[in-house]
Amino acid sequence: MTNHRIALIPGDGIGAEVLPAARRVLDVVAGRHGIGLTYTSYDDWSCERYLREGAMMPADGLDRLRDKDAILLGAVGHPGVPDHVSLWGLLIPIRRGFRQYVNLRPVRVFDGVDSPVRGARPGEVDFVVVRENVEGEYSEVGGRFHKGLPDETAVQEAVFTRPGVTRVLDYAFGLAARRGGRLTSATKSNGIVHTMPFWDELVAERAAAFPGVAWDSEHIDALAAKFVLEPGRFDVVVASNLFGDILSDLAAAVAGSIGIAPAANLDPEREFPSMFEPVHGSAPDIAGRGIANPLGAIGAAAMMLDHLGHPAAAKNVMDAIVSVLAGTDVRTPDLGGTATTAEFTDRLLALL
Repeated sequence: MTNHRIALIPGDGIGAEVLPAARRVLDVVAGRHGIGLTYTSYDDWSCERYLREGAMMPADGLDRLRDKDAILLGAVGHPGVPDHVSLWGLLIPIRRGFRQYVNLRPVRVFDGVDSPVRGARPGEVDFVVVRENVEGEYSEVGGRFHKGLPDETAVQEAVFTRPGVTRVLDYAFGLAARRGGRLTSATKSNGIVHTMPFWDELVAERAAAFPGVAWDSEHIDALAAKFVLEPGRFDVVVASNLFGDILSDLAAAVAGSIGIAPAANLDPEREFPSMFEPVHGSAPDIAGRGIANPLGAIGAAAMMLDHLGHPAAAKNVMDAIVSVLAGTDVRTPDLGGTATTAEFTDRLLALL
């Protein structure tokens, strides 16, 4: 039996409610497929810890995670802690410390989930956003000067490196070659005069190594509109850190609910553990009520299984997700139903 060491970080808000649901599903499917999973939980790595001790995680947090095969994260964020403090105290150090330079966001309209977009129909919308995850617009370069004075200034520098852009493009083109053979690059080279032309040049350069992939570039504003107007036209979309962040959340809304969206933060070279998470955030308005949608966390668990080399087990989980949405009326409130997190998970497990 293959055994994998999994780090569980529930985090904040509904993260502590959806992660146990994902673990229940993992335990069932792992037993069926002969997969061993050993969990280590880090229950106090959260905003509560920050308020108590001044840090989201211990100083040796990355060292504690380094020997794990994967990380399953719940959510990060609390109204009492500024977002830039919580994210830069936990999520971003893990992404950057472990070179998780690919953020992978699958987007799919499921049968049984109504999209708010008229043209987004099940079976027609099924694409992936590949977001550069460790540099770009979210660099640490910059600062604030003359604080509190009339001429106070804030400077934020975008950092695009040839190795950083090239490796995420190679991943995206390779993924497109294995999928539908189409790639769209998000740009804004008509307005951002240095980094985006550089990005465009590298896209064209790397495209030559993937002659079987048809590709084009779209300015980010037009691309956002086409996500709504023509969501079925896309296969793989590759974007910088900021553009990919915005596009993937927009795409999740087009798919019907951000509550069902999973994500992977990948180190494709597998030198470090990769991290898997739902993208719905900590949702403090419903935390503690037991009504959070667990599908984002369960989908993230399926992505983790696939990354760990168990595609049949991952498909087993995804088939159960399809079945519960298409074949039952059990829904959590974000999808218009009344089911609790536990009730929804119970029905999915019965189908699994």
